[in-house]
Amino acid sequence: MARKTVQLVELITFANEALARTDAEATFGFKEGICTMVEKAMFLADNYNGFSFLDNSQTEPYTIGHVSRKYYFPYKKIKY
Repeated sequence: MARKTVQLVELITFANEALARTDAEATFGFKEGICTMVEKAMFLADNYNGFSFLDNSQTEPYTIGHVSRKYYFPYKKIKY
């Protein structure tokens, strides 16, 4: 079976762009799925470096503000 790898920086960039969306299709479920996927990829690669909320006044769990975030890029283990 063929194997394909994904550049983690590209994945985080895509996720950050999608999580910053504010259109009607960028629902809580949409953003929650992206958060789950990108966090899993970063943990599996041993490259998790945290995130920040896009609006610190809206961080209540299970709200759109809680999943509107920006992930930090790994700075030690990935070559750019």
